[in-house]
Amino acid sequence: MESISTIGLDIAKSVFQVHAISEAGEVVVRRQLKRRQVLQFFAGFRPCLVGMEACATAHHWARELTKLGHEVRLMPPRYVKPYVKRNKNDAADAEAICEAVTRPTMRFVPIKTVDQQSVLMLHRTRQLFIRQRTTLINSIRAHLAEFGIIAGIGRNGVEVLLEVIAKGEEDSIPTEARACLLALAAQLELVKRQILEMDRRVLAWHRASSLSRALEAIPGVGPLISTALVASIPDPKVFRSGRDLSAWIGLVPKQNSTGGKEKLGSISKAGNRYLRQLLVVGALAVIRRAKQLGYTRHPWLVKLMERRSAKVAAVALANKMARIAWAMMARNEPYRAMRPV
Repeated sequence: MESISTIGLDIAKSVFQVHAISEAGEVVVRRQLKRRQVLQFFAGFRPCLVGMEACATAHHWARELTKLGHEVRLMPPRYVKPYVKRNKNDAADAEAICEAVTRPTMRFVPIKTVDQQSVLMLHRTRQLFIRQRTTLINSIRAHLAEFGIIAGIGRNGVEVLLEVIAKGEEDSIPTEARACLLALAAQLELVKRQILEMDRRVLAWHRASSLSRALEAIPGVGPLISTALVASIPDPKVFRSGRDLSAWIGLVPKQNSTGGKEKLGSISKAGNRYLRQLLVVGALAVIRRAKQLGYTRHPWLVKLMERRSAKVAAVALANKMARIAWAMMARNEPYRAMRPV
């Protein structure tokens, strides 16, 4: 195995596929590995280049193989797919990974640390709890509407319905239905407490990170957005410019250009959907605040809102927020606010 120079590793839950080639491009190893055999296999030969798709558990295996001295590169699965020959199977996938990792124009995904993955887990868990909260609220509203009990939209309306359930004074609600509503109300209260706990932990991590605190200076960026940016972008210098980061998040227009004629459409929505959602929500908060005050430090935003809707302006502002964040992270610079015009 001393002649191996590059390995393509197709990872899975239990069965892994290895495709190794020599410096001359000849296939040296093509075999399956059980999960328990992976580290023992890679520890048996000298360090080399290892390619993997950036999918589930990829960052864990990348950290483990890096400890053994190997150079590990993660690639987006969609960039590996064109190298798959005909039928799709584990062996073909490993061969395609081995081929793709050697391409000079390939784009790679930085390996996340355990700490960064932990913060992202906080964000994902919080997001899951928020979806559960919405589901529970909708269920309570729908069930009570079947008995003729409705309330206004928003948080106050939900509180009114919860009071109706807690008091149990409505004769129109049968005993069995009231038992179900009490269970839903108890579950909703538990989910609310869990969301608050996730917020507390995210805020604690934000205060402990100097970079996250620096990003908070950007208008529209709070602890939630800044911690998500720091955890999702281990190495900002992977992106050549702020526009590359915006394109990765999916905040730039799709192109359908040919013959020197440039045609731009709606945003691509490629890349990190969670970051895109947070940045757009933060931008909408800036726009809402500007409308309340009748003033903003972004004169270009005022001109844009005269021609476009608030949502289109929010996407443009989110794009600019991402570019500013990249400049601060890549150059280690503080935020410099625009001077009022």
